[in-house]
Amino acid sequence: MAETASNSAPSTTTTAEAPAPQETKKTTEAPVRWADLEDEASEEPSALSEDKGAPELGVENLKIDESKKINKFLDEPEDSNIKAVTAGETPYTSAFTFEELNLSPELLKGLYVEMKFEKPSKIQAISLPMILTPPHLDLIAQAHNGSGKTTCFTLGMLSRVDPNLKAPQALCICPTRELAIQNLEVLRKMGKHTGITSECAIPMDSSNYIPINKRAPIIAQVVIGTPGTIKKWMSAKKLGVSNVKILVFDEADHMLAEDGFKDDSLRIMRDIEKMSSHCQVLLFSATFSDTVKNFVSKIVKRDHNQLFVKKEELSLESVKQYKVNVPDELSKVLVIKDRILEFGERLGQTIIFVRTRNSASMLHKALVEFGYDVTTIQGALNQAERDKIVKEFKDGLTQVLISTDLLARGFDQQQVNLVINYDLPVKHDNRVEPDCEVYLHRIGRAGRFGRKGAVFNLLCGDMDQMIISKIENHFDSKIAEVPDWRNEEDFKAALRSAGLL
Repeated sequence: MAETASNSAPSTTTTAEAPAPQETKKTTEAPVRWADLEDEASEEPSALSEDKGAPELGVENLKIDESKKINKFLDEPEDSNIKAVTAGETPYTSAFTFEELNLSPELLKGLYVEMKFEKPSKIQAISLPMILTPPHLDLIAQAHNGSGKTTCFTLGMLSRVDPNLKAPQALCICPTRELAIQNLEVLRKMGKHTGITSECAIPMDSSNYIPINKRAPIIAQVVIGTPGTIKKWMSAKKLGVSNVKILVFDEADHMLAEDGFKDDSLRIMRDIEKMSSHCQVLLFSATFSDTVKNFVSKIVKRDHNQLFVKKEELSLESVKQYKVNVPDELSKVLVIKDRILEFGERLGQTIIFVRTRNSASMLHKALVEFGYDVTTIQGALNQAERDKIVKEFKDGLTQVLISTDLLARGFDQQQVNLVINYDLPVKHDNRVEPDCEVYLHRIGRAGRFGRKGAVFNLLCGDMDQMIISKIENHFDSKIAEVPDWRNEEDFKAALRSAGLL
């Protein structure tokens, strides 16, 4: 299944503009990250650490309130420039309807009745035939945040499972426990009528810890989890992979990056290859750096398909980005309080991204003192606290969530209309260089599934000006400026331009 860089041969590929659907029927210890650092200090990155086995998760307590959803189907800009690179001459036809994919009646019922979908989004229309059509080639897929990537690989997993075989047949690996829980929720909802069983493999608090040698062998047909826990279960012979037909990496660029989970991910891939040589590998993300893209293309099978979007087209058109120049840190808090949240709380939910735990604590304290009901999530919290905060936000019980980059990737909440970058994302090993991939993932939390959204970048000093300029150059896109941070009318105009007022 997986090949090393030294012995893999390049694909024979043909490149073509994919037709629009309506036109055609490391070790287990995680690396250091800003999200888990104290200011000016180096800590162990507890947010993404893998150190405990995970019992069956009560995901039913984490469900999104369907009555609060606005859009009932996934969509994205119709002129999205998705490039398909297919292996050899294998023909694929975009699917205008889910019926064209030859899905089971039980899966169709899940899509229409449970998920409330109406039609495939563009990325789904193009990628699902590639995923579901024999000989089930590997796929490297990049697409906009909020465009429906989760449905692509979730539907792919459910379609490949034999409900009569009580053994793991599909695996999905995620960088954080929050994303694993969210993906499991989607899978259980979509597969509600199929009888397919699933389990979440994530680290748990010590109070819930079950020693690995006391766990029963996993018989769930789909397992979704984080890499360290899945690797531990496999090493302990509790998670058999001889029947695995499909292996998914969500946020694949991070899973296979040197500073991400590359070692664990490759170990899992190679162990599965030994037991199940015909396993299909799907790698999905909104971002792929050139380095990761080149590496990924070497580790998947020689014959594989690819979908990519140009980096300057990745940010959703429905999300308006703004930069706000302020004189000092206190002014950032005042802008959030008096200019953004004053209107934002009437519009939907807001996520404020900060760089470190200390920034999160400081901002939380300041906004609470000003009378705002806010919650904060960061890596120092225990698992139960993190689950409670996510649940309250998804249930709409809180309107404002302060977060480190723990929730920058993949976190899905349709009611988020505003994202505030209190701190711009920068690379941990070089503070003068922006982390453009993280920036893209952050702004992708707003404007989910084609909804309107706005992003406010708070800039203080020459360093922030330089970093935002580099972000603009990277995406070849100019970010509009709010003329005066003290002027209420300027913020109203920005929100009106974003379609939120």
